[in-house]
Amino acid sequence: MPPSDWLAQAPQHARDYLRDRRLDEVECVVADLSGIARGKAMPAAKFATQTHFHLPATIFQQTITGDWADDGDAAFTEPDMILRPDYTTARAAPWTADWTVQVIHDMADQAGDPYPVAPRNVLRRVVALYEARGWTPIVAPEMEFYLVARNIDPTQDVQPPLGRSGRRAAARQAYSMSAVDEYGPVIDDIYDFAEAMGLEIDGILQEGGAGQIEMNLRHGDPVRLADEIFYFKRLIREAALRADCYATFMAKPHQDEPGSAMHIHHSVVDTATGRNLFTDEGGLETPAFLHFIGGMQRHLPSVIALLAPYVNSYRRYVRDFAAPINLEWGRDNRTTGLRVPVSTPEGKRVENRIAGMDCNPYLGIAASLACGYLGLVNRIDPAAQFTGDAYDSGGRIPRDLSTALDLFAAATEIHEVLHPHFARIYAEVKRMENGAFLQVISPWEREHLLLNV
Repeated sequence: MPPSDWLAQAPQHARDYLRDRRLDEVECVVADLSGIARGKAMPAAKFATQTHFHLPATIFQQTITGDWADDGDAAFTEPDMILRPDYTTARAAPWTADWTVQVIHDMADQAGDPYPVAPRNVLRRVVALYEARGWTPIVAPEMEFYLVARNIDPTQDVQPPLGRSGRRAAARQAYSMSAVDEYGPVIDDIYDFAEAMGLEIDGILQEGGAGQIEMNLRHGDPVRLADEIFYFKRLIREAALRADCYATFMAKPHQDEPGSAMHIHHSVVDTATGRNLFTDEGGLETPAFLHFIGGMQRHLPSVIALLAPYVNSYRRYVRDFAAPINLEWGRDNRTTGLRVPVSTPEGKRVENRIAGMDCNPYLGIAASLACGYLGLVNRIDPAAQFTGDAYDSGGRIPRDLSTALDLFAAATEIHEVLHPHFARIYAEVKRMENGAFLQVISPWEREHLLLNV
């Protein structure tokens, strides 16, 4: 039996939240393939007496529509996996009516081995490959999302929310402080919730879309940052609901507006010395820096299905809509898919601008790191730096989910990095989702085809 004082192993912010209060409930959660929180809630007293609990492996075979992909016998017997709490992830759930803490759990099979389809385990596997070579990967994600008016009828267009002025949020107001102030109560709750949860925000700004916000996170360990995005998405949704609107991380909720990205900044540090591998002692770029870019250029097409996981994801890839449609790289060039931001030599990094905010953060970061890892290991040289408008380049990315899945299915080298079992299940789930979408007849088709063809 675990000690009843398990909170002693929790972060200080969780203990501070509960100071002089009685913990009522613990939410035991894992992220499924879509990044949705699955798990169980239980009374705190019950949680304190358990070392683990069980959930079926089939939670990772469930599509976004609620169907189930096949995994051989597992589709019928639904074997249980073992979930063990990672107490370092304990976070308050400050929007609840009682005193509640969330804890992310790790999933293992009945032999005690990490279950390879669990997204957190996929990311840990990639990080371990870096660590085995004496490297420490560092990431810094940027989150973009929209606040939208309540939408309870899926057949209706999504509308921007009403601001405190009584007008709907306006587009093309990037970096406007007044635009952010329009939905100040949501921002205030985001800050308050984040503080209670011990989550650090590097900055919040107005993006180019109507009601679109960008939130930057500090750089650090990939697994920890993925945990934080997982928590942030729930936190932001709850803050929006308090203000009678929705927060959406859908890649393209509005026609004729920019989509929402999850840009990922990467650097790699020598574990023994703490030196950034992308620059040498003189501050100059190293071959490792170029090899990382070369690996991303070669392998990113194979993992677009993880970075853009839904049919809607590909509506974001539109020329001149702040979403690159290429795999070019350039310095301080936001038209390229791979951007090298202005930085000090110690902060030299590569920004992957391809990922959408609808991706599972564990899988998006894992896929991006996997491409860079193969570039480092295989010493892949990149194409020449692109210095113009990369929207005019010839290097394209897959523009629909079906094509992206075909590329992913053939990418055996990537499968070995992520895990073949995961790759098989992921591809099957996404093919089912794509098939379900193709059965839907859209308003556009009824408007333009019903009586005209």
